[in-house]
Amino acid sequence: MKGSATDSRRGVAGDGVMASMAARYGLGIPARKATPILIALVVSLASVLAPPARGARTWLCQTYQTQCLKPAEAAAAPPIRILAFGDSLAAGYGLPHGQGFEAQLEAALRAKGYDVRILDGAVSGDTTAGGRARLDWALADQPQAAIVELGGNDGLRGIDPRDSEANLSAILDALQARHIPVLLSGMYAPPNLGADYETGFRAVFDRLGKRAGVIYDPFFLDG
Repeated sequence: MKGSATDSRRGVAGDGVMASMAARYGLGIPARKATPILIALVVSLASVLAPPARGARTWLCQTYQTQCLKPAEAAAAPPIRILAFGDSLAAGYGLPHGQGFEAQLEAALRAKGYDVRILDGAVSGDTTAGGRARLDWALADQPQAAIVELGGNDGLRGIDPRDSEANLSAILDALQARHIPVLLSGMYAPPNLGADYETGFRAVFDRLGKRAGVIYDPFFLDG
């Protein structure tokens, strides 16, 4: 796979992905910036694995069947690898180099003292089914934690929410089976598909966000 968030952004020609959703919620670009809310959630995710690299005085006790380290050992350890597994919102499609979500998030976390590397697992135009199919490939760099940001394209295509939920559940199952902490970021469906669809789609993320061990960000574009 591609590696860190500093790689060039992938995209699909003519991909509008979430532009309509971004416009609906008053955002000028089809990708969310690393806002304080999401940064705080990812800090919680990273804290499962390590304290801030600077000024750490406590033991680093990694959960998920990993070894406990002293601060000096933690400082010498490689960066925490966090997989951004999503669509064009995570990929930063259409944005200048370095201004996409992954690059901004990595920079913001490093500024807070977290030695992290955001792994680029985002594919523009991807659905939950596509994400489920390529998950093993995305795990090739052996991430220690993951952000799952998928589902927006399912909503734009009117895919049955039950299918989206089955795919996302399989993704979360696979990550948790590998003892990879997960932050699930939700999405809303476009209103043109009707209130029933919009409610059912929203409920998928709310249910999955209640799973044990999952940190939940209800709406990726909210910030």
